[in-house]
Amino acid sequence: MTEPTPLRYAVVTGGNKGIGLGICRELASKGVMVVLTARDEKKGLEAVEQLIKESASLSGHLVFHQLDVVDPLSVTSLADFIQTKFGKLDILVNNAGIIGAIIDGDALAVLGVGKEDVKVNWSTETNELAEECLKTNYHGAKRMIEALLPLLQLSNSPRIVNVSSSIGQLKHIPNERARGVFGEIESLTEESLDEVLSEFLKDFQEGDLENKGWPVDLSSYTVSKAALNAYTRIVAKKYPSFRVNCACPGYVKTDLNHNVGYLTIEEGAEGPVRLALLPDNGPTGMFFSRNDVITFD
Repeated sequence: MTEPTPLRYAVVTGGNKGIGLGICRELASKGVMVVLTARDEKKGLEAVEQLIKESASLSGHLVFHQLDVVDPLSVTSLADFIQTKFGKLDILVNNAGIIGAIIDGDALAVLGVGKEDVKVNWSTETNELAEECLKTNYHGAKRMIEALLPLLQLSNSPRIVNVSSSIGQLKHIPNERARGVFGEIESLTEESLDEVLSEFLKDFQEGDLENKGWPVDLSSYTVSKAALNAYTRIVAKKYPSFRVNCACPGYVKTDLNHNVGYLTIEEGAEGPVRLALLPDNGPTGMFFSRNDVITFD
């Protein structure tokens, strides 16, 4: 008689809709106990109900907990819940993220994929949105990892997946200092990352993005994802027994892009789920676009 497979426990941030919801669905369907998290308690509970309504077999593999990744108390509350309820954590998927801009959906649809030469104003960024974007996409993911590390270390197969974007590749950031800091894995530190992000916000607030070599479209989103990619490699290097990777799910139809993407939620969830379930000899410290490894540069 074979021994039953030990139950694995996962946390998915921003799990109430879009790619996050798809990741929760797929992990739960594979027998993982998933903590679906969302800032809005009502929306989070509705998301769990929706998934169970779709498939009753998921009812024993989904639970909701409120989470705002920019709120330290909220993150601590989640960590305490996992400690009390499960005693460990096997998988952390940092999916919660914001675009950091006001998007004109009609203009974005006109721009389309592969029409980069078309000149159209499709996004508006403000100082407040830029700060919020960095706080959520980079600092929020970092806070989650730091808070849940003790529980992940109790797992026999800890996995961290940071949902990123290919827009965070360094080729999209002309600023030489940022490229140098983010791209030098041997000397890369959290302190140096934070310094670059502070410089970016200063240049943003002074209206000096283009002169200083920062991206001018989706600037805070691009920089936040580049920083998340760099931080992924720091964590992977520091914890070699973990499998820590970042994943671009592709251009998925979500609220983030006013549903002008060309991939389904299910297709977008495939990559992060695969990385969440990597074998112990799987890759770590890598950047994936769907199922393919891509460069950080």
